[in-house]
Amino acid sequence: MPNYSGKWTPSQVLQARGQDLWPINGPFFYVDDVFSTYLYDGNGSTQTITNGIDLSGEGGLVWTRWRSGYYTSRDHNLFDTERGTTAYLNTNNTSAEKTPYPNAITYNSNGFTLNNQFPSNMSFGGETFVSWTFRKQAGFFDVVTYTGDGTSSRQISHNLGSSPGVIIVKKTNSSIDSYWMVYHRDSPENTATTPNQTKNLVLQSTAAIANNNCFGAHSTQTDSYFTLGTANLAHVNGSGNTYVAYVFAHDDQRFGDNQNESIIKCGSFAHNYSGATVNLGWEPQWILVKAADQAVNWYIFDVMRGIVTGGLSGDGDAALFPNTSGAENVNTWGIDVNATGFTVYGNNILSSGDAIYIAIRRPMKTPEAATDVFSPQLGTASGEPRFVSGFPTDLLIKTYRYGYLGSLFGSRLTGNKYMSAASTAAESTDGAFFKFDYQNGTSTSGDSNDIGWMFKRAPGFMDVVAYSGTGATGQVESHNLGAVPEMIIVKNRGSAWQWAVYHKDLGEYDSGSYIASKNLTLNTTDAETTNSVFSQHSDQTASVFTLGYTNSAITYASGNNYVAYLFATLAGVSKVGSYTGTAANLDVDCGFTSGARFILIKRTDSTGDWYVYDSLRGITSGNDPYLLINSSAAEVTSTDYIDPLSSGFTVTSSAPAGLNASGGEYIFLAIA
Repeated sequence: MPNYSGKWTPSQVLQARGQDLWPINGPFFYVDDVFSTYLYDGNGSTQTITNGIDLSGEGGLVWTRWRSGYYTSRDHNLFDTERGTTAYLNTNNTSAEKTPYPNAITYNSNGFTLNNQFPSNMSFGGETFVSWTFRKQAGFFDVVTYTGDGTSSRQISHNLGSSPGVIIVKKTNSSIDSYWMVYHRDSPENTATTPNQTKNLVLQSTAAIANNNCFGAHSTQTDSYFTLGTANLAHVNGSGNTYVAYVFAHDDQRFGDNQNESIIKCGSFAHNYSGATVNLGWEPQWILVKAADQAVNWYIFDVMRGIVTGGLSGDGDAALFPNTSGAENVNTWGIDVNATGFTVYGNNILSSGDAIYIAIRRPMKTPEAATDVFSPQLGTASGEPRFVSGFPTDLLIKTYRYGYLGSLFGSRLTGNKYMSAASTAAESTDGAFFKFDYQNGTSTSGDSNDIGWMFKRAPGFMDVVAYSGTGATGQVESHNLGAVPEMIIVKNRGSAWQWAVYHKDLGEYDSGSYIASKNLTLNTTDAETTNSVFSQHSDQTASVFTLGYTNSAITYASGNNYVAYLFATLAGVSKVGSYTGTAANLDVDCGFTSGARFILIKRTDSTGDWYVYDSLRGITSGNDPYLLINSSAAEVTSTDYIDPLSSGFTVTSSAPAGLNASGGEYIFLAIA
C-alpha cells in the first residue's frame, strides 16, 4: 500500500509493535498532521513558516497574532484557503474582510509564506508573533463559505464527517450586522422559539451567551450539514451576503496508531472559586475558553507560548484574547495542563458559573529518529535562542563546563524555573533562565562554555509530568509516555529534598506490608537505597506511574509540587538499560546503528558518580570529556573511559570503579 507522507504505514506500525497482524488499513492521521502552534519573530519582509501542515493540498485556516514589540495593540488576522490568498479577517472587530494587498499569503505543502505585501501586523520587524494553523480534516476541522439567501433554518453542507462541536460564522463582505457568531454543542437551547434554537456567543465581544437564535437546535447539526437559525439572519444568512464558517469537530475518534483516538474536544464545565478540572482523556496543547454566562474575555492558551503547570503561586500563563487587540498577558496565572486534561483555578480567569472550551491534543506521533527529539548543543553569548535544537524543546539540562552550580534542569511545563542536580534546593526563578517560547530551542544566560542537552516530549521516548502530592501512599499519576517508564527522575519543586531516581533494573524491597522499588539519588553518589519512594516495577504502566510508601516529602507529600522526567527505550532512538562491569573493555549494545550521542551512567551496588558523555564534546577512540551530573565540578577532559560503538557504546578497561568494576552493577540512559 502507499507510504503516506508523515504517517506510519501498517508495516511500520507492525515493526514498532512487534505484532503478527495489523488489521487496520491507513492512512493514519495524528494531531501533528493537522494542527500547529508556531512562534516566529517578524522580519519585515517575506517570511516562510514551515510547520509541517499541508495547506496547499488539503486547505485550512491560518490564524496569526502579534505577541509583543513596538506597538501596544495588534489585530488577530485570519486567512483561509476557501477565501484565497488576499483576504483576511479580524476576530477582535466586526470589519468586513480586508484585501489591501494581492497575494498576501501563500499556502504551502508544509506551512505558509507571508509575502512582502502582507499587513505589517503579521510580521513587523523586531516583534514577536504566534500562528495557529488548522488543516481541513474529517474529524477535526473544516472551512465552509456560502452566500446567504435570507431563509430560516437553512442547512449548510460541511465535510467534517461528524456532528460539529463548535461553529464560528462571520459575514465577510460587510461590517454591518457582521458579528462573529459562535455555536457550541453545550450551549443551552432557547425553547421559547419554534423550532428550538441554540443560544450563541459572540467571538469579538465579552458578552455572555444570548438568545440570538442564529443557529438551529443541537439535533439539527449533523455529520454532513449544520443548520442556521430563524432570527438575526443578517449575521449568518443575509440575502446576497457572503459568509465563512469555521467548523470544529468534537471527540471524533479516528486518529492515532489504532485509529481510535480523538484530538479535539468541545465541552463545558461548571466553575467556582475552588476551580474546576476538565477530564479530556489526553493532554491539551491549545485551549480556547470563555465563561458562558458572564461578560468576560475569551482566552487562548497554548503550551508553546507557556502554560506553567504545578499550581505554584505567582506562575504566569501566556494568554491572548480573540475579542481584543491588546498585547499578550504573560501573568494570567490560573490554568494548568496535565496528562488527562486541564484545570482552571479559582477566580483568576473565570468566576462562578458555566464555561465552554475547545481543546486540542498535544503532539502524538512516535519519533523515528533521535535527532528529532534530542540535541546536545553549546550555548551562544548572543542571539535568541541561546541553545538551538531544531525542534520545540521541552526539557533542557544545562551545565557550565568549568564548574558552577551543577547541572540545571528546566522544562517547558515549569516555566522559567530551574533546579540543580547537585543540590537538594527548591526551584529558583530567573527571567534569563530557561525560556522555552521558541520554535527551535531554549534560552538561558551563558555562552559557549555551557553545554545544553535538549529533549522533546514524544511517545515512547520522554515525558514530563508536573503534579501535586496528595500524601496518600501509592499515589498514582498519569503520564503521556505511551510506554512503561523505565527511568523516572522526580524532584520536589518547592522544598529542599533529594532527587529520587527510579530505574527498571534496580532491585525491589519487600517491607512485609508492601513491595517497593529500590531507588537512586541524583544529587549524591549513594548506592541504591530502600527508602520506598517508588512502588514496585509492575505498578509502572504505559499510562500511569506509582509513587511509594515512606519518605513522602521526596515524591508525594500533601501540598507539595513536583516534576517528574520519564524515559523509556524506543528502538533506534533511546535505551534504558544496565550492565555488569568486567574491568575489561565492555561493549554495551543499545540497538543503535550510529552509536550513542548521549550517555548517563551510575553504579548501583556501591557509591559512584553520575557520569555524562555526549558526542558534541566527544565520544571518540581517544580521550572523552565527561561531566558529573551530581556535582558542580569542572569537566574532565584527560581520560579515555568511553569508546564509540555503532550499536551503542564501549566502556574501556581503563574506566574506574564508578564505570567498570569487575562484578559491579550499573544502570544507564543512552540516546542515539
